[in-house]
Amino acid sequence: MRGHNDREKQADINDSLILNLRDLSHTMRSLYEGKGSQKRILIILDKIGGTVTQQKLTERLGIQPGSSSEVIAKLENAGYITRTPNETDRRTADISLTETGKIFAAEAREQRSRRHEQMFSCLSDEEKNQLLSLLEKINKDWDKRYRNAEDHCKHREHYREHRRHPKGE
Repeated sequence: MRGHNDREKQADINDSLILNLRDLSHTMRSLYEGKGSQKRILIILDKIGGTVTQQKLTERLGIQPGSSSEVIAKLENAGYITRTPNETDRRTADISLTETGKIFAAEAREQRSRRHEQMFSCLSDEEKNQLLSLLEKINKDWDKRYRNAEDHCKHREHYREHRRHPKGE
């Protein structure tokens, strides 16, 4: 009988973990305005510090080419970026920040930094390190465990790439 209660308690804890992770995911998505947000693109371009092809930027964002074209067109119309044909591959364009775009990107980076501080202000430095360690452990396990799940792989590949470029994006 005791084993049954322990399994029930463990199932309740697992359910609570999933619900909390889901709630945090929803909150983060709303704070970040989606993967291909204009601010995120400007921050990435500013970090690169030069020109990047639209194809490479789309890959880095982990979004569909049509989605990136739409956001890039909005940024171009707002005067934040320039888009010029790529000299070696006419199928793509080179994307660069304008001076106005550089100013806006710096402001966006500062806003993001303040938001990150606020998001984790309830944790001490030690707690942040513990949480990071646990989340990395779960990510590593899920990468192995769910590697073959088609939908999972599409999303995981983007986040694996993002973890290679975590600072300032």
